Amino acid sequence: MEVVRNIRGRVMPLNRADVDTDQIIPAKYLKRIERSGFGRFAFEEWRKDPSFVTNDRRYDSSPILVTGPNFGCGSSREHAPWALQDMGLRAIIAPSFADIFRNNCAKIGLLTVVLPQPDVDQIVARAEDAPGFEAEVDLESQTVRFGSEVRGFHIDAFVKHSLLNGLDEIGLTLQDSGAIDSFETSRPHYKPRTIAAH
Repeated sequence: MEVVRNIRGRVMPLNRADVDTDQIIPAKYLKRIERSGFGRFAFEEWRKDPSFVTNDRRYDSSPILVTGPNFGCGSSREHAPWALQDMGLRAIIAPSFADIFRNNCAKIGLLTVVLPQPDVDQIVARAEDAPGFEAEVDLESQTVRFGSEVRGFHIDAFVKHSLLNGLDEIGLTLQDSGAIDSFETSRPHYKPRTIAAH
């Protein structure tokens, strides 16, 4: 997993509440077996509206999405964070997230930041008024900078450690490979063994 430390760039405003995972990535695409390539299907129905924010070229390459409360509600599909990350997003700021969605984001290195509604409203308004408006999300200091404003945010210590070190669940397990190898060599020969992948 890619290390997440500091994310700076254009802000894409999605001023909607209760955006569910079926809007983020329609269920018909869940049959795909690859983890990549979902970005072009993200917000498919909403993209049919020419005025939808993802159709505005001024927000192209935005790494930061700012949106309304309860983002990622609905089903637990992990394809939703995959689609958003495949769009190029690296951080999402909202007043609240669905728990499973937020956990799925953390597992792939997509940073979610909770800020109070007035702060989110302020960032959304600036990004809507001035496409190209930039913000900076710094994970180490747990701050969001926008214009002259700085806001702190809370993040679970384990999630922060994993993101700062680029450790997904496999990476976390491999940190203990020495102990795993030691355990395997001490097991009786007639018990099942882990075989190294080639």
